[in-house]
Amino acid sequence: MPQRNVGNGPLHRTGYTLIELAVVVAILSVVTLAGIRRLQWYLDGIAVRTAVREIGALVARARDEAMARRAVVSLHIDTATSSISLRPRGGPTQLHPVGRTYGVALSTTRDSIVFDVRGLGYGAANLTLVARRGAASDTLVVSRLGRVRE
Repeated sequence: MPQRNVGNGPLHRTGYTLIELAVVVAILSVVTLAGIRRLQWYLDGIAVRTAVREIGALVARARDEAMARRAVVSLHIDTATSSISLRPRGGPTQLHPVGRTYGVALSTTRDSIVFDVRGLGYGAANLTLVARRGAASDTLVVSRLGRVRE
């Protein structure tokens, strides 16, 4: 620690004490922790919204492909792996690992939706899908007619 002489008196030490430095470090730690928690909440919200938008686009794509190919197209939702499979009849299955890509968990009221050649869904019920990550969640509803509401 540097020393300086003030006038003709004794030497005075300049600098900070260990207690002062510890208090500053503690305050910075609390502020940083609060910022990290808020950042994590924000990133969870972005991931959930992006995943739901991608799933909505996949539903629209399945409906469009059913009408374009004039064939039945199904969309299967695997909640265990949080992945979506697009399966056109007579075509290759396309797997979309939404859970792995965005770190979200999916839950749904139905495990699949099937579109006929007119773009209408089979079955009498709507599909409701919920994506969750941390404290954030978002819902996607697909009507029997293929309309998507986020």
